[in-house]
Amino acid sequence: MTDPGLTSAATALASIEGIYRDGIVALKGALPARWADEMLADFEALYAEAETLDLAAGDGQGRGRVPRGPGKDARRYYLAVHPQRLRGFRDLVTHPVVDAVCRGVLGEDYQYVEVGFDVALPGAVRQPLHRDFPTPEETKITGRLSSLAINATCVDVTPEMGPLEIAPGTHFDDSADLEEGMCVPSALQGRYADRLERRMPKRGDVSIRTGLTVHRGTENSSPHPRPMMIMGVMGAEYETFADHELTMTPDYYESLPDEVKAHLARCTLSDELHPIVQDYALDFLLVEG
Repeated sequence: MTDPGLTSAATALASIEGIYRDGIVALKGALPARWADEMLADFEALYAEAETLDLAAGDGQGRGRVPRGPGKDARRYYLAVHPQRLRGFRDLVTHPVVDAVCRGVLGEDYQYVEVGFDVALPGAVRQPLHRDFPTPEETKITGRLSSLAINATCVDVTPEMGPLEIAPGTHFDDSADLEEGMCVPSALQGRYADRLERRMPKRGDVSIRTGLTVHRGTENSSPHPRPMMIMGVMGAEYETFADHELTMTPDYYESLPDEVKAHLARCTLSDELHPIVQDYALDFLLVEG
């Protein structure tokens, strides 16, 4: 069962304050461990499909998977997925604290725009320090965050499995100091090195963060992959930094509660779900050195 404390308004308020203060909050035990186990099984099937799509493309550029790490054999990928291919999607988007935090940060009519997985395979190397997008103008002007990333691990993360390192409180740092507004240059590495914290969530834990907080994936020296589900959420009045494809079938859409449908205005309905072909890459994550 979900920890009853996580359904309280006080927990939601503390989480909203934590996001604005630290750039990330953790909801420990938000969902049962078996929920994560089902998501792992779903991920394994989806990853196999995406890998097959890449092999069929034959050009090494990534179609079902987008490289997210340095070198020719990145061993680290992102793959977008259709929400209804995840048995736990409904449980996550109806979680009362997740909903309350999204409302509190992004507004009552927030919108889901992306669902996917970040995966560090065995042998994945460390990423450069970065944020996911440059500081949006609305954040520069008003201090309001326009998007959130909801993360849920598929596995119990260990120090060897490439955990996320994040520098709390860096989400309002000036993007002008960063390469392309996102990547921390070598001259500024020291500014963040002492602030990095490793996050090692367990199955059933959920975190909510802003992509502006400086972070990186670390080396996976274990024999196991480290898949992390990511759900992107936007304030209704804002556009995404990159194109995202959120599609579901009409019958699945109709099966969802009305309160969830209200946050799916950017979702396309299609009688058939086609493989998601991706072409968006952060080039600075692919540079060796």
